[in-house]
Order: sequence, then C-alpha cells, then structure tokens
Amino acid sequence: MVKDKILVIGASGQIGVELTLALRKVYGNANVVASDLREENDLLKGTGPYVSLDVMNKEMLHVQVIRQNITQIYLLAAILSATGEKNPNLAWNLNMQGLLNVLDIAREEQIHKVYWPSSIAVFGPTSPKINCPQQTIIEPITVYGISKYAGEFWCNYYHQRYGVDVRSLRYPGLISYKSAPGGGTTDYAIEIFHAALEEQKYTCFLKEDTYLPMMYMPDAIKATLSLMEAPQDQITVRTSYNVAAMSFSPKEITTAIQQFIPDFTIAYQPDYRQTIADSWPQSIDDTTAKKDWNWQPDFNLQLMTADMIANLQHV
Repeated sequence: MVKDKILVIGASGQIGVELTLALRKVYGNANVVASDLREENDLLKGTGPYVSLDVMNKEMLHVQVIRQNITQIYLLAAILSATGEKNPNLAWNLNMQGLLNVLDIAREEQIHKVYWPSSIAVFGPTSPKINCPQQTIIEPITVYGISKYAGEFWCNYYHQRYGVDVRSLRYPGLISYKSAPGGGTTDYAIEIFHAALEEQKYTCFLKEDTYLPMMYMPDAIKATLSLMEAPQDQITVRTSYNVAAMSFSPKEITTAIQQFIPDFTIAYQPDYRQTIADSWPQSIDDTTAKKDWNWQPDFNLQLMTADMIANLQHV
C-alpha cells in the first residue's frame, strides 16, 4: 500500500487553509504539502511542508508532483465570482488552465485522486430557484460560473476518457472565522460577523430578502473529506455534486446575530453583486450526495451564528 502524499494547491485561500489542516490531521503533517503563490498563511506555519507554486506553470507543477511523490491533488486556486467580473479574462485563464494542467499531470503520473471544487455559481437565472436539482437547466451569467461549469465537463471528460478519479462539489457560499473571504458574492455573510462585533453595524451589498444557499466551513470540510474517502464505485456524479446545508437572507442572519448582540443594526446598499446573487438558486437539492456517500450537514443558521461569534470573540 503506497502511503498517500497530498498536494494542496491554493492552500492559503479561504478553503485551502482549513482543508490543509484537516487533511494533515487525517494523513499526517508531513504527507500533506501545502502550496500557493501567496505567503504561507499564519495558521499553516509550522504545521507541515509548504512550497511556493504557480498552478499556471505546468512544468514547475509537474516537477513538484514527481519530486514529492504526490498521489492526490486538491486544486483550490481560483478567482471567485465578484473578483472575476472585474477581470474576466484573468478569471477564465486561471480557473480553466489551472484545472487542465492538473488533470493532464494526473493522467500522466496516474495520480490516485483529484479534488476540484465547483460552485452554485454554475446555476443561472433559468435554473430552478427552490431546491435546485442535481441535473437541471444551467446557464451561468458570470465568468466564474462559466469557468466552473466548463470545468465540471473537463473533469467528467478526463474520468470517462482517461480514468482519472476526479471528484467535485458545488459549494454554496462558505462562512468561516479562520480565514478572510476571497472575493465572492456571498462574502457578506462573513463580513457581517466582523462588523457586528467591531462596530455593531453593517452595510450590506445585497437586499434584505436575498436568499442564498450557505454552508459553515466545518461542514464544507466534512463534505470534501467524505466525498474523497467514499469508495470509487459509489461516485455516480463525475461533473460535480450538489451539496446543501442552509439558506438564509441578510435579514435572517441579522436577526440571528441580534440574539447575541442586541444593538447590532444593518443598512442595505445593493451593488453589482445583487445581479449575481439574483441569478443563483435560493436553495439546493442534494439528494444524490446524501444517497451516494451519506452527506449530512451538522450546522444550521443558529448553531453557526453561535459558533462564529464565540470564536471571533476569542480572536
């Protein structure tokens, strides 16, 4: 049995930090190599190996995979929805070429498993708004969504044609107290906690009744590890799995926060991100993930709010 050696690309990002730490717990610190173009995140320092790596430099990536005897790759480097709209070409190039570089190397080096996240951003205005199903009309309107949907088909293609065991989740908006948001449309749900604790007030860039699918980071990590640990014959979706935990509006999260910080107030100034949010579903049907690998979230809005505030107060 070859001992698994994992490379996490984009390890200093919002998901990368916590996923790297979780993987190190499972596989041992020395067997999870963190990499990013950015400085090593403070939370990762001293917990295991770190290399500076540009996913766009295929040769450099290939050398690292061989040198470190990598058997699994987690590709998290991406430009997210709101940031992507400011620089569509850059977002497309990074999100697409980075994935193709990894898939190619995985095929050549016979990497055991590849993880690549998709997003609810693949859905568009024509997708069902409530309990959006696994297979449905998908017509994304952001470059991020377009790149993620194209990426899902590349993953499926490399699996069907070359047998690459690549797996994916369509993440909802992710909320975390450990690392900063990364330029997404759902970032308000992180910013609001910091503002509530520091200033007791927040100005939201979405309307008060904008419902979006959300997930607390511990659940996102749990879903990722569950998917990757599932036996190969249980994986029936090779594009990307819908996963869900909760859906709420800015008004609802404000009410939840006011249980802990009664003086907290919110104002609304919708900007360009409102159009993006309006194009996405309000809730997601993840029946297939539940059936295939027993997905079940641990956190709802109340539990997440309590945990976020407790942890941020100690920072």
